Amino acid sequence: MPESPARHGWAAKPQEVETMAEHPHYLLRSEFPRLLSALASAGYRCVGPRIRDGAIVYEPISGVDELPKGVHDRQAPGQYGLEQTDEPRFFAWANGPQALRPLTFAGRDKLWSAERKPDGSIDFKSGPPEAEPVAVIGARACDLAALYIYDRHFMQSAYPDPWYTARRQKLFLVAVHCTHPSLNCFCASTGDGPRATYGYDLALSELDEGFLIEARSEKGERILATLPVREASAEQIETADREIEDAGRRQVKGVPSRNLKDVLFARLDHPRWNEVAQRCLSCTNCTLVCPTCFCHSENDVTSLDGTRSEHYREWDSCFTQRHSYIHGITIRPDTRTRYRQWLTHKVGSWHDQFGRSGCVGCGRCITWCPVGIDITEELAAICR
Repeated sequence: MPESPARHGWAAKPQEVETMAEHPHYLLRSEFPRLLSALASAGYRCVGPRIRDGAIVYEPISGVDELPKGVHDRQAPGQYGLEQTDEPRFFAWANGPQALRPLTFAGRDKLWSAERKPDGSIDFKSGPPEAEPVAVIGARACDLAALYIYDRHFMQSAYPDPWYTARRQKLFLVAVHCTHPSLNCFCASTGDGPRATYGYDLALSELDEGFLIEARSEKGERILATLPVREASAEQIETADREIEDAGRRQVKGVPSRNLKDVLFARLDHPRWNEVAQRCLSCTNCTLVCPTCFCHSENDVTSLDGTRSEHYREWDSCFTQRHSYIHGITIRPDTRTRYRQWLTHKVGSWHDQFGRSGCVGCGRCITWCPVGIDITEELAAICR
């Protein structure tokens, strides 16, 4: 079983780290639209997986006909593709380029604005916008694990972030246990999947004829109470459990250990850093698709007449030159030092910050790297 968030001091209730409920409910596939209707009636805007530009992304949905029915993804280092089948399932794929990050830590946020009035006084405004309730359909275990890391950083630190908190508190999370891992998935080795064990309101196990459904929050219980569910049979529970367990066994990639801090920092001069730097383009793709990266920059936008200024926070990456630019000096001047910083921080010094690695095994950085750099191969070579 994946390590529970409670073990690391996260704000998790005991019931959020259990596996499948003793008597889960069963929802027929023909009744699945009732779940979306119930969430909409409760005031949530539903966001779910849709196909756009050849990839599965999270976007607003109004009905189940917009979900990727019968779609499988094919992933390999530097490769991603979709194929259509006649199968009835909506969630028979691993993941797309997004995670839950855009729904909580926006790509661009206006933090404050200042305007000079005619009398010379300054009108200063700051504060997060009003967040709307959003229900996410199809959240995966790896992304729920990443969300807990975000919660520790943005909500449970000494200085909580109001923008993140406003959005996070309005999320309703419908998890789906994974049954179709990609060639790049390795969440079983990091302890973060393929079964979702915490951090959700409702969780689904998809079968051909319907869904096993369980609640892990009061919000989830209220929605579940409105659905035409029945008690799941022993055969249905056994089939769902077997598919999830098989998904973990089919993963061919993995990390050498869940805590590589000491060995990585002992090998900062390993020749592999030079080898990977010769392939890396410093394109920032890995950090943009990573569900746990939160590097950002802050910029001011002023009006042409100088009477108004707006201050924005925007996604950034440790692979850019300006990210380590301080007082005329670039601390990490080349790709070698930038890649080393990313990897040693992600799976090394994150243990000091959050009590665990920053890698949740989703494999996105492998899939969306233009040259197919594989983080599991790099870790194996450096830590061998």
